[in-house]
Amino acid sequence: MTRILGISGSLRRDSHNTNLLRAAVETAGPEVELGLYDGLKEIPPYDEDDDMYPRPPSVARLASEIADADAVLFSTPEYNSSIPGQLKNAIDWISRPVATNVLRNKPVAVVGASTGAFGAVWAQAELRKVLAALGARVLDLELPVPHAHTRFDEGELTDDEIRAGLAEAIEALAAEVRQRERVDALA
Repeated sequence: MTRILGISGSLRRDSHNTNLLRAAVETAGPEVELGLYDGLKEIPPYDEDDDMYPRPPSVARLASEIADADAVLFSTPEYNSSIPGQLKNAIDWISRPVATNVLRNKPVAVVGASTGAFGAVWAQAELRKVLAALGARVLDLELPVPHAHTRFDEGELTDDEIRAGLAEAIEALAAEVRQRERVDALA
């Protein structure tokens, strides 16, 4: 069983990105357990003076959930052509210590939804760059969801093409985990 953690970069209750991850849960096959992280709003602003152990409980919970997952699927909106501040803040917390952070060597994929015409492609690119800098194994895939307000009906994804793209992203993450397990078994 492959365990994937879904993290939405949006704090909004009716977020298209959170709904995209909910659709991913429904799309995941029987060999994948996809859980959603829901504590982004509780992460305090990163301050190196506060970065000591034990860490704030909300940060420790996020780090633990990422460590327990085999892979992570991020879904990000685009704020001012970039990553939402609260998502970047959470990543800054878990990036420490750099050499042993919980995302190092972890397979990750990034998708994104926006009400604009480009589907958060710039935010996805920025997030992939940040994750790669931390040493995550960032999959080379992109799933932009433009005009997100037209792709959902009462929170339910209605676009079959987007649903297929989600299934492909989840399978790519699961395949990366399986490949890593095979390599580890041979070592």
